[in-house]
Amino acid sequence: MTDAPPVRRRLAGAALRRFREQAGCTIDDAARLLACDRSKISRIETGQRGIRPGELRDLLAGYGVDGPRRNGLLAIARHGRQAGWWQSGSHAADDGYHGLIGLAGAGTCVWAYDPQLVPALLQTGDYARAIAAASLIHESSDQREQFVRARLSWQQVLTREEEPLPFWAILGEGALRQMTGGRQVMRDQLRHLVDTGTGQPNVTVQVLPFAAGAHAAASGPFVVMRFAEAPGLGVVCLAGQTGGIYLEKPEEVARYTLAFEHLRASALSTAATVRLIGQVTAAL
Repeated sequence: MTDAPPVRRRLAGAALRRFREQAGCTIDDAARLLACDRSKISRIETGQRGIRPGELRDLLAGYGVDGPRRNGLLAIARHGRQAGWWQSGSHAADDGYHGLIGLAGAGTCVWAYDPQLVPALLQTGDYARAIAAASLIHESSDQREQFVRARLSWQQVLTREEEPLPFWAILGEGALRQMTGGRQVMRDQLRHLVDTGTGQPNVTVQVLPFAAGAHAAASGPFVVMRFAEAPGLGVVCLAGQTGGIYLEKPEEVARYTLAFEHLRASALSTAATVRLIGQVTAAL
């Protein structure tokens, strides 16, 4: 009995199938793009085999896929054979994380916990620029702005017309009080949190208050992603200074899933979260 293909390879294949169908191409059309037989395309789309970078670029070009979706898929496909992976570099972790979100289809859910920062999918442009300026100290101003644009572009998964992404964010109270970018930037960011959390039914925002004390995620921030197109599997993303760690063993995903469930129980209700954010905003 063979092992199931790694989740990223299955997601990449499912994404390629969607891109092909959206472009109005048949499997035979795709086979002609790669000058191969149709069985190879079928195996790629089901995740049974990987795809070379050059072949992937040819398919994406043939399907008219470019921009962040293209870059995210390339970042993920590079590690398709591994059961867990590390991506190094300032932008690699961001590309891999948002690439996974962007490739996921209907039924995907994302849970994020961060004790000190607003999660990327909920950041305003100015808040993201303040983070880039402070943390990407080895990058040029153009590279930092590219980082911000890429981060903001992925936020469309929350507002797309068809099946917007269900997103549950838990922020430590410190994320509300950490002065990032100055008072006006923080005011705008906190108002955006409230507007998004109360105005979009697919988005839930909770705050874990200082008063909660010791909790299940004392080890730091993490993101859990589960995918309908990879039943029973998921990915945990752990960001670091020089890249990101991506875990997908079932026992690892289960451990972080349980930690998030404990955080939800310890965090403020959504109504109490809105009140606390309002109090912090008024004090700025």
